[in-house]
Amino acid sequence: MNPFLRVVVLFSCTCVLPAPAAFSQIRLPKLVSNGMVLQREKPVTIWGWAAVGEKVTITFQGKTYRATADTQGQWRVSLPAMKAGGPYDMTLTASNQLKVSDILVGDVWLCSGQSNMETTMTRVRDKYPEEVATANNPRIRQFNVPMSYAFTGPKADLKGGSWVPVTPQTIGDYSAVAYFFAKDLYAKYKVPIGIIKDAVGGSPAEAWLSADALKQFPTYQQAAEKYKDSTLVASTQQRDQAAGRDWQQRLYRADQGEAPGQTKWSDPNYKATDWATMNVPGYWASQTPLGPVNGVLWFRKEVEVPASMVGKPARLELGTLVDADSTYINGQLVGTTGYQYPPRKYDFGPGVLKPGKNTVVVRLVSNGGRGGFTLDKEYRLMAGGQTLDLRGPWQYKVGATMSPAPGGTAFQYQPGGLYNGMIAPVTPYAIKGILWYQGESNAGRTQDYQALMTSLIADWRQHLQQPNLPFLFVQLPNFNAARKEPGESGWAMIRDIQRRLLAVPNTGMAVTLGLGEWNDIHPVTKQPVGHRLALAAQKVAYGEKNVVASGPLYQSMQKNGNKATLTFSGVGSGLVTQGKGPLEGFAVAGTDHKFHWAQARIEGNKVVVWSDQVKDPVAVRYAWADNPENANLANKEGLPASTFRTDDF
Repeated sequence: MNPFLRVVVLFSCTCVLPAPAAFSQIRLPKLVSNGMVLQREKPVTIWGWAAVGEKVTITFQGKTYRATADTQGQWRVSLPAMKAGGPYDMTLTASNQLKVSDILVGDVWLCSGQSNMETTMTRVRDKYPEEVATANNPRIRQFNVPMSYAFTGPKADLKGGSWVPVTPQTIGDYSAVAYFFAKDLYAKYKVPIGIIKDAVGGSPAEAWLSADALKQFPTYQQAAEKYKDSTLVASTQQRDQAAGRDWQQRLYRADQGEAPGQTKWSDPNYKATDWATMNVPGYWASQTPLGPVNGVLWFRKEVEVPASMVGKPARLELGTLVDADSTYINGQLVGTTGYQYPPRKYDFGPGVLKPGKNTVVVRLVSNGGRGGFTLDKEYRLMAGGQTLDLRGPWQYKVGATMSPAPGGTAFQYQPGGLYNGMIAPVTPYAIKGILWYQGESNAGRTQDYQALMTSLIADWRQHLQQPNLPFLFVQLPNFNAARKEPGESGWAMIRDIQRRLLAVPNTGMAVTLGLGEWNDIHPVTKQPVGHRLALAAQKVAYGEKNVVASGPLYQSMQKNGNKATLTFSGVGSGLVTQGKGPLEGFAVAGTDHKFHWAQARIEGNKVVVWSDQVKDPVAVRYAWADNPENANLANKEGLPASTFRTDDF
């Protein structure tokens, strides 16, 4: 695109943003700051605010650029396309002077979606300890966009944030997926990589659409219009917060374990003589006579600790707990977590454990009736290279029963809010492409997900003024308990919609079947996710035509008697089964639309499927389950096949 035209278009799309109050001196957006990475080989916009009519001069790489603040106090210049390099300094002069230092020129990726894009390296540090300990690359940098939503219009700037290079001290805050992606790209292309982490846990796709895009979705648009009433938003927030505080206060007052004038149940001297027992891990709704009681339960376990574990830093691991916990060892609080998803890995100092009997107490609050200890997780106490297994019988007692906690309005999830607060302020910034990891929050209502995502891709490309901008996304992994029989699945539907999104030009997908965890919506195996996204980037964004960037993708089906023959793209060097067993994961249906597990075999670059229970196959599905644990089709490059269906039942 002609650089002049690009500046004009960018100005026209951003001048509608609410202008900040007039300033008597130059001011820059948060993204344009020390340590920033500018996009190479494209015109780059530098923008900001000043007093109306104020003249701004920018000096960069020995050249001078000039602009004048318009009637809204906005100014911008377009820097010509640059080669990768740096670090450089930039000087901006108006009635004051600013200096932006340590600027690199390389490739910038906008990384968005929900919690699995947000998940940090700290969360996965036990999976990748060496990576966390040794990461040190000042040419990989992340800008972490703070969570912000708005309904009255696009915001002109972000709430905060700064560019941070990778070091062992900073890597903990990096998006794990984005970091591994950036590391792979840097290793291949040796250019600086900038990550703009712009994700919000739990966010649905519609929260990331602009007002223009929401016009295609009347229901979502109506919700967005309603929240333009800032008084309504503020009053709802106050009411929700008050109700939540009241629930917590009533729970605390009712909790016998915290009752004044008696020994606290967390006290190691408390005598738990009348407590019942329950096996951990497990949920009290199914493992005790209590059923789905809601409120607070106390759990207690006495552990014999050898002297060799005492006097050393220690860790208590309690898998994940539903929902919130406060955890004590020998009466000392060692950790607390306010909701169910974070892993409970509580590190504490050498003065807590003692030789002999130690008491572990967990005050566990359930606000939805299914409280307990998540199955198939680690429950252990570690110190001095030794580990004590905490699984097995624990004592328990009800502290208080309560009605479920009051629900509230999650404004950050409402249509358009995150676009206005977190994407609009980024759109003037030139980027190489987009990474997207989202879909979990739309899996319960899949009917409009394809339309939402098709609109989102077009919407962002339009506002970023790059109609062919690479858009790479992660297909949802396996999750939830495996099922014995074929059936419907919201997660499979989302995966298949994501596969179909590849029909949109300049898109790529990382298949993650086999990388999930049935009992954790936030799987820790993130390095292969970043690697597969990097493969997709090599093909889509960097034009590497010969790279095998995908596993097998369904193309067509041909019937021959009671058998169906399937053809695929993405076969790479050939189709294989992962593992030593037979090819699995396929189901076939006849004219009654009832699916049965199918036998399958690889014939060259095709797969033949059949079932003795289906004489006239009309449809085939593969990996069609929340957790298709046996699905094992892949190519020889080790990339798994995508979920697919041939039907539209």
